[in-house]
Amino acid sequence: MSAQNSQQANINKTVKKLCLIVVGMVCFVAALVPLYDLFCEITGLNGKTGGPYTFDEAKAAPDRSRLIRVNFLTNTNEGMVWKFWPEKGAVRVNPGAANTVSFYVKNTTDRVMVGQAIPSVVPGAAAEFFHKTECFCFEQQILQPGEEMEMPMRFIVGHELPKNIRSINLSYALFDVTDSVTVAQTESALTVPAAGG
Repeated sequence: MSAQNSQQANINKTVKKLCLIVVGMVCFVAALVPLYDLFCEITGLNGKTGGPYTFDEAKAAPDRSRLIRVNFLTNTNEGMVWKFWPEKGAVRVNPGAANTVSFYVKNTTDRVMVGQAIPSVVPGAAAEFFHKTECFCFEQQILQPGEEMEMPMRFIVGHELPKNIRSINLSYALFDVTDSVTVAQTESALTVPAAGG
């Protein structure tokens, strides 16, 4: 084998290895959000909140004798370049009363991106009493280049919240899931049977 053929074989091996690394990285990014969910479910850490909560406001009886401070915290995961902030840093609410606050995101890039917010509640003991009837965290957000979006979140603190809990921190971590959505769409397109097949 000539030196040129040997060099070409080494280049081909290196290119194949680099392609495998890129594919592995894309798969890892795609798995981050589900892995985070699974970790929180298994360990009970991070005060993961549940899905949509059904609430009949007409039958609600707010507890006017108590006020609970709810603090709102936002952060972006490493690699997520959007701006992400709450309308207010905190609100005081009565248990049993419906409340609405807004959060904002801005895509600071020149490309379409998809974000997914993951909520957590501290103290963890308050998570089962913090109910969201509407939340941007229930679905992924798609923003065009430079687009800014207002995202309302509607919630109720349950009457059953232990009396010793007077303050709750609701935190959102925002992840870039653009690559995982692209991979999922590509896989979905590949599995669609051909017409007349």
